[in-house]
Amino acid sequence: MSSSRLPKFLKPDDDSFSSERDAAPSDDHVTSFVFNAHHSLNLAAQRERLPIRQYRDQILYCLENYQTLVLVGETGSGKSTQVPQYLYEFGWHTKGLIGVTEPRRISAITLADRVATERGELSGETVGVSIRFVSKCNPETTKIKYMTEGILLREMLADPLLTQYGVIMVDEAHERSVLTDTVLGLLKKIARKRSSLKIIISSATVDAELFQQFFNLKKKKDEKDTSVILTVEGRMYPYEVFYLEEPCPDYVKATVETTMKIHRHEQRGDILAFLTGQEEVLKALDLLREHNEASGKDDMLILPMYGTLSNTDQLKVFFSAPKGIRKIILATNIAETSVTIPGIVYVIDCGFVKLNWYSADSTTNSLVVVPTSKAAAVQRAGRAGRIRSGKVYRLYTEEEWDKLPDHTPPEMRRTDLCSTVLFLKALGIDNILRFTFPSPPPAKNLLASLETLYALEALDADGNLTSPVGYFLAEMPFNAMLAKMLYKAGEMGCSEEILIIIAMLQVQSVFSKPVSGQGAIRARIAKRNFEVAEGDLITLLNVYLAFVENDRTKEFCGQNFLIYRNLKRAHEIKTQLCSMLERELNIPLLSCNGNVETICRCIVSGFFPYAAYLHHSGVYRTVRGNTELAIHPISCLYTEEQPQWVIFCELMHTTKLFMKDITVIKQEWLTELAPHYYHKITVKDRFN
Repeated sequence: MSSSRLPKFLKPDDDSFSSERDAAPSDDHVTSFVFNAHHSLNLAAQRERLPIRQYRDQILYCLENYQTLVLVGETGSGKSTQVPQYLYEFGWHTKGLIGVTEPRRISAITLADRVATERGELSGETVGVSIRFVSKCNPETTKIKYMTEGILLREMLADPLLTQYGVIMVDEAHERSVLTDTVLGLLKKIARKRSSLKIIISSATVDAELFQQFFNLKKKKDEKDTSVILTVEGRMYPYEVFYLEEPCPDYVKATVETTMKIHRHEQRGDILAFLTGQEEVLKALDLLREHNEASGKDDMLILPMYGTLSNTDQLKVFFSAPKGIRKIILATNIAETSVTIPGIVYVIDCGFVKLNWYSADSTTNSLVVVPTSKAAAVQRAGRAGRIRSGKVYRLYTEEEWDKLPDHTPPEMRRTDLCSTVLFLKALGIDNILRFTFPSPPPAKNLLASLETLYALEALDADGNLTSPVGYFLAEMPFNAMLAKMLYKAGEMGCSEEILIIIAMLQVQSVFSKPVSGQGAIRARIAKRNFEVAEGDLITLLNVYLAFVENDRTKEFCGQNFLIYRNLKRAHEIKTQLCSMLERELNIPLLSCNGNVETICRCIVSGFFPYAAYLHHSGVYRTVRGNTELAIHPISCLYTEEQPQWVIFCELMHTTKLFMKDITVIKQEWLTELAPHYYHKITVKDRFN
């Protein structure tokens, strides 16, 4: 065995890869691992056991005869790891790179590692990976390249026709993120110009016909289709569906009651209950444990399942419960498509889902709970028919089922489109309204994004990218307001502090939240040591500076209830952005030496559209749109005297519309730093 093939060992307590491989996903609905039921077999035997194996010849045949293949198969069938290898074994790599896009960086890394291991190599040889700020690819040897969708879009800026690629596989297309839909729209344009480029759309749900029709480029009826659907069958058993006779007032309590009824009266078999988010999962978990303790029996194993759980806790749901004990899993819709849990016989569907939603009127994103779609409900119900016939309990009436929408709206139709517009403009696509998306966004959302970019001075009156602001914002790998804030930081002399704040906003919360009562109290006291009256962003700056001053040690994080992995990742991002700023973007790296007012003014220069004031009624209202808001309980300002004027970075809608990542500002800064967006009027002016 050559030295290059030797396994790489890490010294004890080495976290050099932890920030990449173990990073928590950005919401409750995704997970960072794949459970392998055949891990005890050798790699060759594992590959043969995968459902995708028997479809190898059909996949290759379809790609020989069609330009686009829509491949539908359940999670865990082997699509992501095996299809690129089948193409390589068949010689497709001689026609160009085999590119595989993933919606998340953690997926790209772990899949590349897995495929490299199956090939007896290290990642970076034949199998490469490229994510934001990190690339393990050899220009001479890499033939299979895993990457995030954002990386592929960046490569299009330099090579619009992707001439170095022979095959592009868009994995997890059913998630329908903004980046996924943008990639699909651009690939369709490329496919018209490059008939030699083969495209594989990999999906786990019923969007197959939409994708097939979208990529069908035939112009006449008698012409041959250019796209085809191939379904990897999985064995399914029938299941019964039960509805409520009357609507329930509280679906969390109804979930707990239904779980207890199943546990007491139904035969053996595990229960999977779907709820909307982490808070509801933990609430139901407490209620079920109370029931279990009150009964005096220890015959239930109750487990939570959401994306921000550690890998160890996530894996617990896959292991069989001891004999005589029923496993009960409380999950977000992470368990809908991302993972398949063995042993499930009973499914409880609360009928709701948490989605990110964009308001064109207030130009803000908020997280809202909405009724699920029929497609998602069917996907949830399918979890009950894996090992034997099951039962599905829907916590809504049959009449309500008939009113549900057929599909969940894709993210493109319900989110801020500033980054998408900037990217398409940078590619030279001037008429955004005529661009072909798989699901076209609402015109008012597109118009609101154009207005925001115009206010940020990224677009001129004709809708063209401005120089240098517009091109700078398009170049940045984060949202437009953060990018504008960074651009202005160079002029204001606080770019180092703003870089730190941006890096801290790119990771999950850095504050640990212990479950135990005493631990939670100590964590709250520790957090107060960093909190300041200026708001959450300055608090994050304090945390980072203290972390660096104490040599970035785990001991410091443990003593102060901080999450080491997330702080380490923020430090990596800050370092990478520093080098990019000086090397490529010609922005000076300057420090304001603790001048907090300068930093707050710089934050206003980027986030001025997200300003709110304290109304005389005691609630906050947005300056634009007059929307009622409240301070989120996790904000350091929640227990302080309410400031008169604030800027926020994000909204979350649960019981109210909450502001997150808040900064206290002065009213006059708005008219001073954004005179084109705000101006003062007198009462006399208002009534004239």
